[in-house]
Amino acid sequence: MTCPRCGRPLRRSARGTPRKIRCARCDYLMYDYPRSAAGVIVQRGSEVLLLRRAHPPRVGCVDFPGGFIDAGESIEGAARRELLEETGLRVGRLRPLGFYWDHYYLRGFGSFPTMNFYYWARYRSGTAKAADDAAIAEWVPLGRVRGRLAWAHMKAVFRDVRRIATGRSW
Repeated sequence: MTCPRCGRPLRRSARGTPRKIRCARCDYLMYDYPRSAAGVIVQRGSEVLLLRRAHPPRVGCVDFPGGFIDAGESIEGAARRELLEETGLRVGRLRPLGFYWDHYYLRGFGSFPTMNFYYWARYRSGTAKAADDAAIAEWVPLGRVRGRLAWAHMKAVFRDVRRIATGRSW
């Protein structure tokens, strides 16, 4: 990333909250604000829809349908758009599941914080087909998820989904 004022490379601070991005030449300062993302957990009986990532970062890792929210887009709208783009599925009512902090790494830029908003929905109909960022779309029994999780926050998402699936929430 280059400085919008003088064109020199910007440097990210290693410490502090929030981290800062500063130009060593002209002292231009930006804060390392988080980026927002949205996703949908689709449940079909005792199974959930999972994806295997097709592209970096985290190629081959287990993921949920979801992605970054576009400017001007609602959180729910982004979750529905990402589900459709990555699986071809549409769902009815979305119920808010939770909010989870994490980090996303981009080669050449580094890590930045993410705010991840998830919804939960029941499967209605259709066939999930991997598309866009997904290499594989598959229905997996909630208790038998195998493989490396793409993001650290997914452990907490699975915990919350298990609570819903067993009727301990809502």
